[in-house]
Amino acid sequence: MPLAPASFSATQVTLATLAPLKGSWDTWMSQEVSHLLVVLTDPALPTLPARVPGATTLKTILQRSGEELASLARQPQQGLLPSGMLTSWIWLDPGRTVFEHHQLLSKALAGLLGEYPKTLGVALQGAHAQRIAGRAAYVCWLHGVRLPSHKKKQQPPLQRLLLGGCVLPDQGVEAARSVAHANTLARALTVLPPNQLTPGQYRQQLRALARQQSWSLTEWNEERLGRLGAGAFLAVAQGSATRDAAIVRLRYRGVRAHRQVAVVGKGICFDSGGHNLKPARYMYNMHEDMNGSAVALGLLWAVTRLRLPLQLDCWLALAQNHIGPRAYRQNEVVQALDGTSIEIVHTDAEGRLVLADALSLAVRDKPQLVMDFATLTGSMHTALGSRHSGLFASHPSLAQEAVAVGAMVGERVVAFPMSADYDEALESKVADVKQCTLEGEADHILAARFLSRFVGETPWLHMDLSAARHEGGLGAVGTDVTGFGVNWGVHFLDNWLKNPL
Repeated sequence: MPLAPASFSATQVTLATLAPLKGSWDTWMSQEVSHLLVVLTDPALPTLPARVPGATTLKTILQRSGEELASLARQPQQGLLPSGMLTSWIWLDPGRTVFEHHQLLSKALAGLLGEYPKTLGVALQGAHAQRIAGRAAYVCWLHGVRLPSHKKKQQPPLQRLLLGGCVLPDQGVEAARSVAHANTLARALTVLPPNQLTPGQYRQQLRALARQQSWSLTEWNEERLGRLGAGAFLAVAQGSATRDAAIVRLRYRGVRAHRQVAVVGKGICFDSGGHNLKPARYMYNMHEDMNGSAVALGLLWAVTRLRLPLQLDCWLALAQNHIGPRAYRQNEVVQALDGTSIEIVHTDAEGRLVLADALSLAVRDKPQLVMDFATLTGSMHTALGSRHSGLFASHPSLAQEAVAVGAMVGERVVAFPMSADYDEALESKVADVKQCTLEGEADHILAARFLSRFVGETPWLHMDLSAARHEGGLGAVGTDVTGFGVNWGVHFLDNWLKNPL
């Protein structure tokens, strides 16, 4: 069912309570645990520690399958304990990456949560249990939630998570919980069908969230944007019969905030391609073309919950790219908010137009960093597939830090070049710049070069979200829509606050 604006908040996607257990593993039965994930964390596993829950059953399973104990670092083993408890065992080998840890946890949880238990136990065993606990809790929270669905039979979400083998500090629990809920907020919005998340409905959701989270909210509707001269955004919006497009700013001001950031998200609630109409194969799922805005919103929500000492403005460019009598056409020349004239080459390159005006608005407040998120180009998907997202940065140090943070949190990004000589392809005979080219070569780079015109000298990161959707899930996330970028963004900003680049 659609999420009602008045009730839609991150509490809608809260996974469960977290209760650390101490003492013997036998106490799990008294906690009414029917499904158990056993996470081994020792640096090496020459033998199976006797105290591991279900050790005897696991030995039997490994012997029957002919697998070594070390195989638990690649693939979960699942079996029934004599008590009837469904149990899955994995080993988070410290020599493997965070992404690989997330993926293994995700596989193990899929096997357990497919039976829709009310309570899940997670038993952490070994030398690194304390360090791994937050990672395990994060993945559990992501998997325990059910995203909006329209099926008659609704599967129940996980109600309770019990974590044993360590005691997480409250701050670590809250960080894992907040980022997981922020990711789920982004995914919950993204999966809503296009008749339930039009720009107007989206704006209603944002007003409700702003009230709940004490954000200030400002909306630039089409009339107000017309007075400002935001011709790039309005060219895209004018094809829609409903005049509900807008650029929305949500503002968070942390206590003792000493640095200012602008986060910008592409919010195309449906993308038909306009006059350059997409074929059916590529128009399917285009209600998800607003995913960049959902990621930006999720990032704002996490920053708010974690009370980061930031001034953060979240700018969401909300529109639809429709075909109709008023829809913009090839060869039109439009003027962006900053006065740049743009020759329209392809009406399906609308994302860079709405972002151009949103970025122009964002930099007026003189932030010290601008970050934008967008499902922007097919060529990025061609370059990387859907297992990584591509990133562009105004400075090499920003790019290096972005890639390092991606490896640290398990959301992998690849930095692409943005050399100035690519601008030759965007030279126009009738305007200041072409929107794109028809050749399509290196369009992800040309899009970044185009957007860079609208941020000036402000330090800037642009993420082209080729990993926004991955069939079967990706890393920590088990759904096709991944929420990629929320976890990365939170940790990037946290690092940036501590070590300004």
